[in-house]
Amino acid sequence: HGLTDDMSTVDGPHCTRRRALVGLAAGAGALLGARVAAAAPQAALITKAIPATGEKLPVIGLGTDKFRNTDQEAITAEIRRMSQLGGKVIDTAAAYGDSEALIGQALAAAGLGGRMFLATKLTAGGNGYFGGGLGGAASFERSLALLKTQRVDLLQVHNLDGVDELMPQLQQWKQAGRIRYIGITTSRVSQHEQLLEFMRRHPLDFIQVDYSIDNRDAASKVLPLAAQRGMAVLANVPFGFGATLRQAQTRKLPAWAADIDVTSWGQFMLKYVVSHPAVTCAIPGSTQVAHLEDNQGAARGRLPDEAQRRKMEQFWDAGRG
Repeated sequence: HGLTDDMSTVDGPHCTRRRALVGLAAGAGALLGARVAAAAPQAALITKAIPATGEKLPVIGLGTDKFRNTDQEAITAEIRRMSQLGGKVIDTAAAYGDSEALIGQALAAAGLGGRMFLATKLTAGGNGYFGGGLGGAASFERSLALLKTQRVDLLQVHNLDGVDELMPQLQQWKQAGRIRYIGITTSRVSQHEQLLEFMRRHPLDFIQVDYSIDNRDAASKVLPLAAQRGMAVLANVPFGFGATLRQAQTRKLPAWAADIDVTSWGQFMLKYVVSHPAVTCAIPGSTQVAHLEDNQGAARGRLPDEAQRRKMEQFWDAGRG
């Protein structure tokens, strides 16, 4: 579901086999055709490099802020399916209720420990967040325990809360091998100017910022600075906290969306986001396998070029209420 098959890559033996069996009964021919289609390789997974190291990540990850009070079996099924489809980046936070615990249990149950790219977040003081308001080192230790790991791939200062205060500690953890990358996050346009200040001040590996076809503010200054400074970008709320996706459901997907291998509004929005040169990975949230499969479909097939991105923007803007 949601994945694009590239039928042009069916190899010679399959085609020869079909020609040799042309004379078979119609039923057998239909069955053979189905088998050939099933054997056709799917479009290649789209990845982008982390500027700091060149390590490549699939362009569609998973946001987990809705995991709170969600059934463990459902989360395990979703994360297992994500891995099967080639997805890798899982973004969580100490503030996301029992998200970290659910992820840790899911990774253990699915045998995926150490195979996914784990990103979590902390703040300096906790600010009453889930987990007794723990901040700083206590928050990080708790995250490691819940995620059932000795190391996380990316540790981020959540909503810019305590960036200057926490940065020396994050650098120490990175040098000690307890984290691989350092980042900071926001999901609010009102914090973009402050985000820019921190980006200029600190040697960050990643930033995380709100960016969608309906909220393109980050493209004016934040994304260009990230590219200039060699910072990877995780794009959050690509569906506008769900509002943009709900708005899209009242409209018909344009026929030309097929030109970029898009079969749903979710894929339309995600391919717009990850086709920006500065964006490394989008992290749409989902708690259902069907939604995850559709989202992961945006990591296959063709991405829009600059002209197609403008066309997407114009189409979207023309339909705003």
